Formats: sequence, C-alpha cells, structure tokens
Amino acid sequence: MDDSDFLAKRFEQHRRRLEAVALRMLGSHAEAEDAVQEAWLRVDRAGADDVANLGGWLTTIVGRVCLDMLRARRSRPERPSDDLPEPSDGLTPEAEAVMADSVGLALFVVLDMLEPVERLAFVLHDMFAVPFDDIAPIVGRSSTATRQLASRARRRVRQSGRPEPDLVAQREVIDAFLRAAREGDFEGLLNVLDPDVVLRADQRAVDTAARARKAGAPALSAESRGADVVAEAFKNGAKLARPALVADSIGAAYAPRGKAHSVFIVTIHDGRITEIEVIGDRDHIAELDPLVLD
Repeated sequence: MDDSDFLAKRFEQHRRRLEAVALRMLGSHAEAEDAVQEAWLRVDRAGADDVANLGGWLTTIVGRVCLDMLRARRSRPERPSDDLPEPSDGLTPEAEAVMADSVGLALFVVLDMLEPVERLAFVLHDMFAVPFDDIAPIVGRSSTATRQLASRARRRVRQSGRPEPDLVAQREVIDAFLRAAREGDFEGLLNVLDPDVVLRADQRAVDTAARARKAGAPALSAESRGADVVAEAFKNGAKLARPALVADSIGAAYAPRGKAHSVFIVTIHDGRITEIEVIGDRDHIAELDPLVLD
C-alpha cells in the first residue's frame, strides 16, 4: 500500500463525520458529498505526514470548503428564501431527508438566514464541539471574535423560536459519565446521575453485556432504577464506549472498527442523566445510525 492509498484509507475512516458536518453546514446531501470530495482532493494534494490530529484537521478543511460554497451561494442565490419548502405535505425527497436529519428542516431555514461565517462558527462549535481556537483560522478572525460570531448566531436561532441544539452541554455530561465509569469513580457517577435515573436495556444488550463483563461491559438488566443502582452497574463498565450522536442528541456507542455493537440513548435534564436506554438489537441500531464522535 503506497502513501496515497494509506491516506485514502484514513480519510474514509472519517468520512461519515465529515459528511455530517457538511450536511449541517449546507443542508443538502448532494452538496455535502461534493464538499467532502473537494476536501479529499485538497488533502490528497497536500498530504498529511505532519498532521497529529487528522480528524480535527479534516474537519477544518471541510469547514473551509463549506464556507466557500456558502459564500458562493450568497453571491449567486438559486432561489429566494421564501421559496424554501415548509414542513408540510409535498416536500421534495431531499427536503424530507434534511428534516429527518438532526438539524431538521425548520432549523435549516433559520441557519440559511445566517451569514456564512456565523453559520460555520455555530455549527462547528455548538453541534460538533470544535474549539473556537480551531474555528478562528477558518473564518479569519480571532478566537474572541469567532466566539462572538457563534453567540450572535445562537441568539438569532433563539429569537426565531426554533429549538436551539445544546449538544455541547450534553457532550460534557456524557464525557463526565464515561470517564467516571471507566475509572470506577462511584461518586463521579452519582454527580452526573439524577437520583431517580432509570436504566433500561433490550435483551440482546443484557445478554451481550453478561458475556463481556470481564472485558469491561456494564452490569445490565432489563430495568434498573435509582442513582446508586445505576452507578454500581456502570462502575468499571462501559470502558470501550465512546460519545456518539444518537437520535438527535449526544449519547454513546460501543463501535469497534467503526461498527456499532451497542448504543446508549441518554436523556439529560438540568445537567444530569435521567434515563439511559442501552440498545443491542442490530436492526434498531441500524435505524438509529449512530455517529461516533472523536
């Protein structure tokens, strides 16, 4: 395998995340695919020998490509904003796909009213937890100015009456939960679990976890209630789980070699986990189509 083939293989490992970023930036599956392909051409020309964080670097490249495409769209608008389809009967297939995605058609309409740099800062930071220091070079602003761009975009989304994604806050809770679980930190688990938290698992997840206890799987039953019980179940468990975008919010997944074997749907209220549903059924996981985050 030569260097180009090796780089292509590494790029493919990040493709789903890159397409997710591009889709949320552009609101079009076709344009998202074009953006990722353009990013690959740039990467192939430049090489990545000296890149330490390939995933982060690729995200910034896709961000630049999407920003160029958004600016071109503003200079050559294909249709006036009042021609955008409403969430009702008669949607085009692509509009239905966008509405089904975690952005949703309604939020996409709001995002389309933002300036390109505002949109990029908002999407990368609020939806994908990219640090402002990494976004700043893409938009050609300081980190402080980039933070203000995202804040202004966030304010406009809020004023629109559309639900504002809070994936960054969710990610912080999930990271704390998984860290405490891996480290066997019982008190740390209690800090992120609601006192009345409910843990549910389907039969396949229960059976799989029982077989994999020595490998660090949590102790699952069909249903468990209370922070003490759930903390005990996950103490020293979920060692290989990683944060993931699941069902429009941040959850977790065990996905060796990129294929999810189990998925955690997590409900968070006021900074604490109120419900965890562990899915092991393959068909259900395929429907959820989780995106494992870096």
